[in-house]
Amino acid sequence: MDPIIIVGLVVSLALFFDFTNGFHDTANAMATPIATGALKPRTAVAIAAVMNLIGAFLSIEVAKTISSSMIQDDAIALITPQVVFAGLTGAILWNLTTWFLGLPSSSSHALFGGLIGSVVVYFSFTAVNVSEMVMKVFLPALFAPVIAGVTAFIATKLAYVLTARSQNSRNKTGIGTGRSNFKVGQIFSSSLLALSHGTNDAQKTMGVITLVLVAAELQASGDHVELWVVVSAAVAIAIGTYSGGWRIIKTMGTGLSEIRPVQGLVAETSSAVTILASSNVGFALSTTQVASGSVIGAGLGRKGGAVRWSKAGQMFVGWMLTFPAAAMVGGLSALLTKFGGDVGLILDAIITVGVIIAIFQISNRNKIGHHNVLDSEVSEAVDVVKTAKQLKKEALQAARAAKKNGKKK
Repeated sequence: MDPIIIVGLVVSLALFFDFTNGFHDTANAMATPIATGALKPRTAVAIAAVMNLIGAFLSIEVAKTISSSMIQDDAIALITPQVVFAGLTGAILWNLTTWFLGLPSSSSHALFGGLIGSVVVYFSFTAVNVSEMVMKVFLPALFAPVIAGVTAFIATKLAYVLTARSQNSRNKTGIGTGRSNFKVGQIFSSSLLALSHGTNDAQKTMGVITLVLVAAELQASGDHVELWVVVSAAVAIAIGTYSGGWRIIKTMGTGLSEIRPVQGLVAETSSAVTILASSNVGFALSTTQVASGSVIGAGLGRKGGAVRWSKAGQMFVGWMLTFPAAAMVGGLSALLTKFGGDVGLILDAIITVGVIIAIFQISNRNKIGHHNVLDSEVSEAVDVVKTAKQLKKEALQAARAAKKNGKKK
């Protein structure tokens, strides 16, 4: 098969992964403002899409990590587009599986797992740059969610203490802002988080495409990223984000903790700062894990705040399974492409497309979208501080409804 055709196929698959990354990780930035009522679902994902697009242009440090640091220098020269294709297959299939199940697993670790699994099958484990993977992937994965969670916990405690007097006054007299302005703040904090997501996750696709171009000898080295690669990756993740990962938004916004506007703002800000700092030094961070850590920390920070540890446990299991599961699928895909040649590559592509279609078809049977993402207990999770005017309006609406029901009887 013509190498250019294979490169085109791999680039298309990489951009599709970028698309799935967008709707898979939309929840990272927008689950909490949707859950607290700070933003309407469609408005939230539109803002996230724009900010992801902008963020993708701000840095390429993570892209360099993917294209030149994951694999040993002597092995990079042996990498072929088929190796990357097989790795992407593992990442995409695991991404879609966890999306279907509503589990906010790490798209980043799915990508790393798929690529490493493919590289090991094609070459050996010695081709993996273990020290760089530990320093720039595994250690950040371990510490970043903890740091974000602890920061969110402390900041939430502090926020409630500082606003306690104002909130008590508002509860008694209906005068003052109390904590109502935190909803407005969430618009900015969630936008910042979406921006940080673009600076980290879009770059991973840029790095993969750059790796393919180097492997096909269409680019000299992986220490820079072509402009068309940056633009295409930015647009793909933005479109994916606007598609909305409603299943995961529901888990993040309603399944982990009873989130109120104060906690939402703190969680988003903690996540954004952590991710932006990591992107600046080239750490390929899991934005999902950081956002989850922040949500849990903020949930524990409020007095009486409850974290659903059973749901958190399910997420943790998903995190632990992501890397090996994606590596296994990537390895199996690599076996097909390595020993099956062009026929194996075509067969691999057909199987991948078939599984993708099947997952989407099954998911449509129980579709979750912007119209029902807030069903269940979300309304109880939102801390809406009502004014006297709002209370009067609600009382009037209740009286009208009661009168209407009385007439029907």
